[in-house]
Amino acid sequence: MQSHIRTATIPELKQELQTVSLAQLSNLCLRLAKFKKENKELLTYLLFEETDLESYLGSVKKEISRFFSEVNASNLYFAKKTIRKILRITNKHIRYTGSQQAEVELLLHFCSTLRQTRIPLQKSTALHNLYLQQVKKIGKAIAAMHEDLQYDYTKELAKLEE
Repeated sequence: MQSHIRTATIPELKQELQTVSLAQLSNLCLRLAKFKKENKELLTYLLFEETDLESYLGSVKKEISRFFSEVNASNLYFAKKTIRKILRITNKHIRYTGSQQAEVELLLHFCSTLRQTRIPLQKSTALHNLYLQQVKKIGKAIAAMHEDLQYDYTKELAKLEE
């Protein structure tokens, strides 16, 4: 069932937000934060963590590693479900940062940690394809980065492609 209420476009929202007072803007942000957990997480990132990307990426990497340590590697079905969940969380943090460097670092960490789990990716077509898709995404993100950053990341990517 689809709603017939029209949602405003980003430019329309931007234009309207420019007419709103600072107090109203603050109230709107708080209402958004109360509405959905992801909104609150994004607002937390923007207000408290955006200024120190390295520290933020470090804490996200620790979280990814912790999740991987809890993967049930004895059962491919459960392992696949958990790994997909970890990837969703990783992608959520990538969206929060809006940074190609963060995308490359987090996906490199995801893929290298996945390989370290010793889960036989070749036995599961879905897992193998998921891994290859992430390696491909890393390659695209590296290609779009500044040349100085590309070299180190390309070396790390090559290790994943072995």
